[in-house]
Amino acid sequence: MQTPWPFQKVMARSAIGSSRPAPRRRRSGSSHVAPVRAQTNTMTIIETFAAYAANPGAGVDAPEVIHHAKRAVVDWYAALIPGAVEAPATLLERALADDLDRGRARLALGRSASARTAALINGTAAHTVEVDDIYKHAIYHPGAPTIAAALAAGQQRQVSGMDFLRAVIVGYEVSTRIGAAMGRTHYRYWHNTGTVGTFGAAAAAAAILKLDASRSAHALATCATCAAGLQQAFRMDSMSKPLHAGRAAEGGLLAALAADAGVTGSLDVIDGDAGLGRAMSDGPDWAAAAATLGREYHITQMTFKNHACCGHTFAAIDGALALQREHRFSVDEIESVRVATYGPALEVAGNRNPRTAAEARFSLPYAMASALIHGSVRLAAFTPQRLADPAIRALMSGIELQVDPRLDAAFPGQRAARVTVRTRDGRELEYLQPNRKGDPEEPLSDAELNDKFLELAAPVLGASAATDLLQRLWQLDSAISLP
Repeated sequence: MQTPWPFQKVMARSAIGSSRPAPRRRRSGSSHVAPVRAQTNTMTIIETFAAYAANPGAGVDAPEVIHHAKRAVVDWYAALIPGAVEAPATLLERALADDLDRGRARLALGRSASARTAALINGTAAHTVEVDDIYKHAIYHPGAPTIAAALAAGQQRQVSGMDFLRAVIVGYEVSTRIGAAMGRTHYRYWHNTGTVGTFGAAAAAAAILKLDASRSAHALATCATCAAGLQQAFRMDSMSKPLHAGRAAEGGLLAALAADAGVTGSLDVIDGDAGLGRAMSDGPDWAAAAATLGREYHITQMTFKNHACCGHTFAAIDGALALQREHRFSVDEIESVRVATYGPALEVAGNRNPRTAAEARFSLPYAMASALIHGSVRLAAFTPQRLADPAIRALMSGIELQVDPRLDAAFPGQRAARVTVRTRDGRELEYLQPNRKGDPEEPLSDAELNDKFLELAAPVLGASAATDLLQRLWQLDSAISLP
């Protein structure tokens, strides 16, 4: 039986301006400054987040925070590289050929591109094979859009590794708070990585561009009105879900570039009477959302995936494998399996008859059966041969799914599942998996994260190049340039 990511052993070692942006003194040298609004409780939530993006304080340089930012970047590249050689990223390269082979930004395998195109394609690629990070309280994958935008802007502006990491932290801290405030109501119909992700991208890009608080506010305001991504888009086989992340990356970067040029947005577009909070949620508590900004760092509380599929399947997978390890039953001994978990897991990943790899990644019965038969749910679980495996299909037919009210009430802060296996000799074996392997409560170690990276990157880059890139990523805080 395969253990999690068990591969090579690698050494790892302000104030806010008026409704129009203030003149950019660094370019014009003008002494004129637009009127400044004092930081009071009359500020919109956009202005609060923008003030942080423009001046995040010394906390972003704390060694622990920087280390977690590097973990996020390592994990992002682990997701990016295999996604870069699959559709839709490969198809986008064809569609956007006029924007490639020029510019300072780069795609995953080194091809040059304009910054916006790099953000779009890399953001899409990083969300394609379903191994990218999660901030569970926001039901959101921040890395795919946020890091794609930060990297594209950083490569274009030729910033240092430390400036890049600071921008990534800013993007995570702003967007995860917006996502958590929007809550479960938002997730009912919207894909948070598309909607919330655009704020992560805009905040990170604004930090790279060194926008002041006024321009950062307009970047966030502009991206807010363009935020999109529907849940229905990934209830069947399509390429829309990863494209949501790519468009969020591109849209956030565009909003920051536009704000830098003087484009303005509506600063109350999030918390206004007809704003994002009311239109797409049930009235978020924005004051609470910003309360810990600059004091608590959400980037230190990320979930890094331990399986190559939808995160809503993970607790059930982990619980089933734990039962199998503890009681040592074979697949042939299983009569039936019952999974009781939280509602959105069944809404998003309840597909009982997946026909394609994309659908199988969102099928809890398929993931469970694959785990019990093969001991893991890696990329190999989604090959045509596995999809047609009669043993997997037979076991799937005996898997029952149900909502557990207590586990449902604990979502999204807790992602738990209760797995019950009935054997042919009459035993009923039960296991409550309280969290997922990879959650902050049971995190992947740096060594496990390295193994994950090498498993996913080496088949594309080669073992030597993958190892070299991994070492560069761990040294980003001392790098004068970006990979």
